[in-house]
Amino acid sequence: MGIGKLRGAHGLSAKVLKAMGLFGGVQGVGILCSVVRVKLVALWLGPAGVALFGIFNSAVEMVRSFSQLGFRSSSVRDIASHSGSASLAGIVAVVRRWGLMLGLFGCVVMLVAAPFLSKSTFGSYDRTLYYMALAVAVFLMAVSASEEAVLQGSGRLRALARASLWGMVGGLAVSAPMYYFLGLESVVPSIIAYVLVTNLALMSRRVKFPGEAMRKGLRETWQAGRHFIMLGIYMTAADVIAQVMSYVFIAWLNQTGGENFVGFYQAGYTMVNRYPALIMSAIAMEYYPRLASVASSPLRIRTFVAHEMRILTVLLTAFVAMFVPLAQLAVRLLYSAEFDVAVPFVTIAMVGVMLRAISYCMSYVILAKGDGPTFLLTESISAVAALGLNIGAFRLWGVSGLGVSYTLWYLLYVVIIAVVYCRRYRLRVPRRLVLAVCVEVVAIAVCVVVAMTAGHLWALVPGVLTAASALYCLRGCLKPRVKI
Repeated sequence: MGIGKLRGAHGLSAKVLKAMGLFGGVQGVGILCSVVRVKLVALWLGPAGVALFGIFNSAVEMVRSFSQLGFRSSSVRDIASHSGSASLAGIVAVVRRWGLMLGLFGCVVMLVAAPFLSKSTFGSYDRTLYYMALAVAVFLMAVSASEEAVLQGSGRLRALARASLWGMVGGLAVSAPMYYFLGLESVVPSIIAYVLVTNLALMSRRVKFPGEAMRKGLRETWQAGRHFIMLGIYMTAADVIAQVMSYVFIAWLNQTGGENFVGFYQAGYTMVNRYPALIMSAIAMEYYPRLASVASSPLRIRTFVAHEMRILTVLLTAFVAMFVPLAQLAVRLLYSAEFDVAVPFVTIAMVGVMLRAISYCMSYVILAKGDGPTFLLTESISAVAALGLNIGAFRLWGVSGLGVSYTLWYLLYVVIIAVVYCRRYRLRVPRRLVLAVCVEVVAIAVCVVVAMTAGHLWALVPGVLTAASALYCLRGCLKPRVKI
């Protein structure tokens, strides 16, 4: 292997780690804020409060996904491609205008859907006004999305990280007193307050580009933004289907098992899905624009995907291997002993977390290539499969079965994405990488089996060995080696 190629790989590792360190630190603070917020809700509002947060947040996410047309992610590609050119100011102005228009559209959608959401979820129209109030949050989220896209696409990652940091901390500071003094009535106001603080933090980092103030008509705005809007429409359709399937399951679970079971599910799902996603999203802040910039080069795509997959799976292997033995302790720290019902769900689903990391790296190729129809197809199949697996597993094994369904869900998703990656785009994953990842997944599965059969503390033995091996491998991935 040549010196230049090795130095390039080492430079890429340094770049990835720099971005991961920047946003990993922010996400670390975000996790801490989320832990504190969830802990306060669990202690002061109980399982019913956790359930209401899950229900209302799911509704907001569903409407947000439908109304924003996926422009947050799709517009990053256009902004990044114009970075450093004279046309950057124009595309930034277009993205910001689309943010305002889509925010207003989201408000209308939430106001119109409020009665239906209340009736379908709670069996009455009593919560209609709560849903209508959340229209404010939908608008603010659209405006925030446009500013995030501008900062990420233009390479101002440090400014984006700082804005995100202050938004998280400020949102917690504003929300916490509401939980204590308002009780269950604080759920909706605290969601709005949190989004508002995040929006203000982003606006404080707003960048003005020379020439941005030039006025554009609606026709010009459409023409300039039609590329990312068309891709965003496919992304929106896929996201809406996923959110609807998620909301259908939560509503079904609420009517079948009651609010407490929804609370247990939300607690477990947050731990196995959202917290690991923070690590993945930290890496993707730099990975996605970089991958999109080389979308026409199969060789560079293969290199970037393989490199990202190796680093991400090694990191998650170390994290998950130590998390499995401490799952029960983590649940009690994050929530309370009342949520021990979710411990088997969290434990079993850790295998699915590893599978998710594998598919995550390959799936970004679809977006980088702007292949909207393929993205819609793969995500739709995944969402429908998740709903069916969740309902079936819950009927068979209760809350514990949701861990099985989560793992099977991402096993299926890995297969789907691998077929697209290898057959449609004619790309491949190096055999050595496939073997290494399989070994890591098996090692985590062993930890889970030991935890479920012998007890979580016994899983410390394979967990420590697996984590130590993963960290050693990570050191080897990052250490520069020069061979002539």
